[in-house]
Amino acid sequence: MMTLATEIDQNGTSPEKLLAPVLSAFWDQPESWTLDTYRRHEGYEGLRKALTMSPDDLIAYVKDSGLRGRGGAGFPTGMKWQFIPQGDGKPHYLVVNADESEPGTCKDIPLLFANPHSLIEGIVIACYAIRSSHAFIYLRGEVVPVLRRLHEAVREAYEAGYLGTNILGSGLDLELTVHAGAGAYICGEETALLDSLEGRRGQPRLRPPFPAVAGLYACPTVVNNVESIASVPAILNKGKDWFKSMGSEKSPGFTLYSLSGHVAGPGQYEAPLGITLRQLLDMSGGMRPGHRLKFWTPGGSSTPMFTDEHLDVPLDYEGVGAAGSMLGTKALQCFDETTCVVRAVTRWTEFYAHESCGKCTPCREGTYWLVQLLRDIEAGKGQLSDLDKLNDIADNINGKSFCALGDGAASPIFSSLKYFREEYEQHITGKGCPFDPAKSTLWADDKNAHQGVNA
Repeated sequence: MMTLATEIDQNGTSPEKLLAPVLSAFWDQPESWTLDTYRRHEGYEGLRKALTMSPDDLIAYVKDSGLRGRGGAGFPTGMKWQFIPQGDGKPHYLVVNADESEPGTCKDIPLLFANPHSLIEGIVIACYAIRSSHAFIYLRGEVVPVLRRLHEAVREAYEAGYLGTNILGSGLDLELTVHAGAGAYICGEETALLDSLEGRRGQPRLRPPFPAVAGLYACPTVVNNVESIASVPAILNKGKDWFKSMGSEKSPGFTLYSLSGHVAGPGQYEAPLGITLRQLLDMSGGMRPGHRLKFWTPGGSSTPMFTDEHLDVPLDYEGVGAAGSMLGTKALQCFDETTCVVRAVTRWTEFYAHESCGKCTPCREGTYWLVQLLRDIEAGKGQLSDLDKLNDIADNINGKSFCALGDGAASPIFSSLKYFREEYEQHITGKGCPFDPAKSTLWADDKNAHQGVNA
């Protein structure tokens, strides 16, 4: 877990001028996950300040800070809280989406493993704001060590009086339930997550009604990402003006960037929104020695890919959007010149075809046929007309599926054909892949080529 809080980069510039360790400030300290360590770093001070405000003022404060959801869409967090109807006589729920499953995304799991109390404090603040007495954390079931650590952190919080009845003498009662999912990518979609939490098969719901009106158990519900909620305590403790002093006007604050792939220093880099991949690579040691950047994703495999021409694109919601992609979960997967684009896109598409819930025809059928075409092209059995067919099928999925999984599956198709159409054509005219898999470290076992390996 690399935050580069004290190291010096190759140009002699102090990383503190570019990075902003807040959530990751003490990840490298002994027992960073314990309540004692968290308290030594002003833990639960934000909660104390929040409890001196009225719930409505607290919502307005978070809204004014400009905090945007860190789960992908970037929707304003305070506005989402504001949508919860008041005086309706129904229970209100907060559900934290910790089902981090996007290929390349690895920020929420390390955060929960190293600093779970930041999330718990944020949950208590959020529940006070939306007048909720029961919150849920929906965690990926595969990450058993994180589940155990989270359970222990919740136990510590109950014991210290930060959860339970009459929290810090405020009159607030809050129960927190940690739920482990069964490992379905579709459950990262908020309404599928709610169905899974209720004990049903995880499939997206028709909207409206939206979760803010009829969410968990048909009651008003806020669904927020781990990093979104974990960022709230620092905003309360240090102030909204401090938060707005980082990032850009429309994308303020700090965030976690997950740098992975063919890079010298993979890890978590916590920086203000708007930093560029070039700056992150300069600090982390660049691409692996002797190689150059070929293509990369700004927000995981479901966001349109970029090339080395986009190294200076500001990594905030507006900058990445203007360049033709999405910031998403800030999963910066970097691939060098040894990587076959067709092969990478095929693996991603196999993943989406495997993880499609099958509820809607465009996604269920479209991803299947995309995989068949891509496998043929990669094996040198394709035809040039298949490229237009790929584009056409992706177009029939994009914007027409029941949820955003279909859009995510179409994104690598569109963007790879836009930037690397010649490489697709080389596979067809040359009757096979021109890349030597032995020279690439992207895939550990080439024998798994067509087994839906998750990139």
